Amino acid sequence: MSNSLGKLFMVTSFGESHGKCVGVVIDGCPAGLTVSIDEVQKEVDRRKASSSAGSTSRLEEDKVEIISGIFNDTTTGAPLCLLIWNRNIDSAEYEKTRFVPRPGHADYTAFMKYGGFNDYRGGGRFSGRITAGYVMAGSIAKKLLGLIGIEVIAHTVQIGDIKAGKVAIDKIRDASSHSPVGCADVTAAEEMVSLIAKARSEGDSIGGVIEAMALNVQVGLGEPVFDTLEGALAKAFFAIPAVKGVEFGSGFLSAEKKGSENNDPFIVDNNMIITKSNNAGGVLGGISNGMPVIARVAVKPTASIAKSQQSVNMKTMQNADISVRGRHDACIVPRAVPVVESMMAITLCDLAMRAGLIPGVIK
Repeated sequence: MSNSLGKLFMVTSFGESHGKCVGVVIDGCPAGLTVSIDEVQKEVDRRKASSSAGSTSRLEEDKVEIISGIFNDTTTGAPLCLLIWNRNIDSAEYEKTRFVPRPGHADYTAFMKYGGFNDYRGGGRFSGRITAGYVMAGSIAKKLLGLIGIEVIAHTVQIGDIKAGKVAIDKIRDASSHSPVGCADVTAAEEMVSLIAKARSEGDSIGGVIEAMALNVQVGLGEPVFDTLEGALAKAFFAIPAVKGVEFGSGFLSAEKKGSENNDPFIVDNNMIITKSNNAGGVLGGISNGMPVIARVAVKPTASIAKSQQSVNMKTMQNADISVRGRHDACIVPRAVPVVESMMAITLCDLAMRAGLIPGVIK
């Protein structure tokens, strides 16, 4: 397995859905950064399951513990280890269907790749549960980015066929705390909640799209040709279970445009070079151009559903049907918003350190 991301700000994920804990080790975090466990906990609480918006009934406390790397609320320069203990585990349903892979999930591929030794309970390493570690690392990354003025925000822009309209940045900032689906468009958010409830009532699930943006990004982040800004971000986003598509700026719509429509004209504003539009999503040649970095992430419907689906029994090699009766989200999108936000922050933090914008000691 490959469980580490980044070169200078390196994040290593560990744990399984039904194992003892999930967590993260951060190597390369500068010394001298003030970190409160309450700040980290606040970010983790954003991805916790709730009683609304079709969330799973597996309600974990998700209490963060900092094991190493912080002394007197300040990073020491040593590796940080943060973890969350799994308390509310029920593996009974997974024992019943151990050899019947869920369509749309990694059960079959993991079984084949690891010779059946993989932890199948709750999806093991392939469960969205491990993203709690991503969020813990993201909280540290966001603090470091704040030192150089970069702000990272994510919000829900689509659930099923319901799309949010354009809203002011201040409303987007408040979306996570005020909307059960992380959407800043109040009218669309209400329709999204109803659509998720409908999918759950039918024993089904539904997906959506999350938009992430980084504001006040300096020119020069990204290491072409293989560690481009888009490439590094895409790699991080695709490490989130259920992500199946990533685009930047005008994305796939750029294929429908002429160059004169898609190019972003340069202008001088307040003695700074900016672009009049941002079809490039803040990236040119794999390098940040000083405009907001805009990415959209497509999240597929939750694979575990109550509806009966066709599968196979890998032990008997016979056809079989499966109806998943465990505790699952009808829509993972709302809980994935802080995860997408965190992965963008982790990637930008690493690239900022590689560009020399974040020092090894914070004074």
